[in-house]
Amino acid sequence: MKILNRYLNLELAIPNIWGMIVIIVILSFFDFIQEINDLGKGTYNMITIFSYVALSIPGHVYEIVPIAVLIGSMYTMGQLSENSELTVIRSSGFSIKRIAYTLSLTGLFFTLFTFAVGDLVTPITEKKAQQIKITSKDAIVSQEFKSGLWIKDNNSFINIEHVLPDSSLSEIHIYEFDKTFRLRTITNAKKGSFKNSEWKLDDINQTIFDKDKVSTNSLKSAIWKSLIKPEMMNVLLVSPEKMSSINLINFIKYLKNNKQKVTRYEVALWGKLIYPLASIVMVLFAIPFGFFQERSGGKNLKIFLGILIGIFYQIMNSSFRYIGLLNDWQPLACAIIPTLIFFSVGMVMIYKIEHQ
Repeated sequence: MKILNRYLNLELAIPNIWGMIVIIVILSFFDFIQEINDLGKGTYNMITIFSYVALSIPGHVYEIVPIAVLIGSMYTMGQLSENSELTVIRSSGFSIKRIAYTLSLTGLFFTLFTFAVGDLVTPITEKKAQQIKITSKDAIVSQEFKSGLWIKDNNSFINIEHVLPDSSLSEIHIYEFDKTFRLRTITNAKKGSFKNSEWKLDDINQTIFDKDKVSTNSLKSAIWKSLIKPEMMNVLLVSPEKMSSINLINFIKYLKNNKQKVTRYEVALWGKLIYPLASIVMVLFAIPFGFFQERSGGKNLKIFLGILIGIFYQIMNSSFRYIGLLNDWQPLACAIIPTLIFFSVGMVMIYKIEHQ
């Protein structure tokens, strides 16, 4: 039995890995074609483009593993069915449920792999890729408004005109209010950098409002105590879906403390936890296709179906996420419903085939 378990998992794992490699090559080629249009902007040369494309690969891996697992699983089940191996395996006493349990171990491996890449590798490489691209093109990090980035920090509202790729700041404006929301001070600084766990502001001009008196003050540099951390600027470089779970949790806590909306980031956090499980779900979903009658199509048709179903899953996943954000659904529901639907369909098909 151990030999058969090993054989089945190996037969499943190899096509999954090859499917993942093929999809990554295709996506990387499209990335290269897209980036080649910016060749020559600033110092954005071929070496930089190749570096950007290479650093984008972990992000693609995280996104496509469930699709690759589905395509590979459909191919494997088609191959085993075409060679009548499934018939022999069932004749030896293996039920479909036992086959599903055995193959789910491969799904578990890809689940852990997806989580590790998405939570440990992608946040680092994605940020580095964007830094290389932005720095080479002599650009700045995207702004939320024309006036720059606006952040609430307790009783202060901070306007940052530019966030640089190294998370340093330029043209910072801090509007501090008292508990009755009366303006107390306006602080303008040319630059800001985070050193030794605190912000250092340079070239500061400060306007102080004290009852009927207004005074001004200039400083060469000063320490700015704030709850804002450079990691929070990652949201401008890296989309919430590609941030690490720890950074998402910290950012959600920060937003909640400042009474700001957190739905988008909670959806992203639940997605980080739920999405890797799709690899196991896709294995279970593909297993029944190996027991359909051969006249319904061989392994090539099953590969084609795997591609179509994988694309449909991704569209469904994105649709639920965005519709949920628009309608203020529960974040957990937005993240889990598509995967739960595929899991339910897969289990129903396994049950029906087992009892037919």
